[in-house]
Amino acid sequence: MCTKRLFLLAPMLLALLLSACRKEEKFSYVPAIEFVSLEAIEDEGSWTDVRLTIKFQDGDGDIGLDDDDLKAPFDTSSIYYYNCFITYFEKQNGEFVEVELPSTLNMRIPRLSYDCPESISGELYFDLFANNPFSPYDTIRYELFIVDRALNHSNTITTTEYISN
Repeated sequence: MCTKRLFLLAPMLLALLLSACRKEEKFSYVPAIEFVSLEAIEDEGSWTDVRLTIKFQDGDGDIGLDDDDLKAPFDTSSIYYYNCFITYFEKQNGEFVEVELPSTLNMRIPRLSYDCPESISGELYFDLFANNPFSPYDTIRYELFIVDRALNHSNTITTTEYISN
């Protein structure tokens, strides 16, 4: 009887042991991002904005800032007040040209983890301005990179083209 119980418990113990030995996925401490999509968002019947979706991964989970992260280097006078940097381009005469907009597209990604250090990954999306009323050009794209709290810069991604109405 005792041998029969051990025979039945052995596969369960082996499965438990193997799952406990599984390695946690590890990423670089430098964040990495990947372009997923750029899609129109309907805004009161007209297509005026786009949603940019990216995948991210970070080995120590220090992506994002809290509202009270306002001391150097994250103070309002610092470039690192923002941790997501977005550049707007228009296709002019067949070439993409960076265009300075009246207000920045840069933003602050909120803190994604409070359990640092830990490897994190997932998707982020950003709703962005897509129509420049001061421009006759209708084809745009964006470039984006993020910065973690240790000031590690991710790679820079370039979106696909988007033709605005």
